[in-house]
Amino acid sequence: MVVPKWLAATVVVALVVLAALLWRQTPPAARRLRLTTPAAAEVAAEPAADVPLVAPASDVTPADREAKRFHRYDKDHDGTISRDEYLAARKKAFAKLDTNHDGVLSFDEYSVKAIAKFDAADVRHDGKLTPEEFATTAVKRKPRTKAVCPPGTAAAAAPAEGEREEQ
Repeated sequence: MVVPKWLAATVVVALVVLAALLWRQTPPAARRLRLTTPAAAEVAAEPAADVPLVAPASDVTPADREAKRFHRYDKDHDGTISRDEYLAARKKAFAKLDTNHDGVLSFDEYSVKAIAKFDAADVRHDGKLTPEEFATTAVKRKPRTKAVCPPGTAAAAAPAEGEREEQ
């Protein structure tokens, strides 16, 4: 049986359109790690040792974050969050703080971490913090890292916004 060329071409076009639609429905986080060209495979196979590969935060949409948050709360995976599921994390946190397990949270139980932090900072053990001692209680925040593209990629070759050459 001979298949007409127009029929074969129609099937190929339909498959390409279907693949494009499926690709568009894939979440950006899942697409990020796929390799599409041999050049991309070579870059991924041999990353530069001194260049950190950090996924840009802009690929994750607020809707993606909210869906993940919803699924973390929905423990029985029924598509809804019951009151018990919603309060489960709070109950665990309360139980962790209620060290004597009496069901009542005293101020000392509630503030145990803050008290320990104060005691550790109070090196003179006089119940007071000097400005130098107080400075040690500051929250240690990690610096935000910017995404760095490996050398040789199109994104690394393109000048960043605001860095275009003036002529």
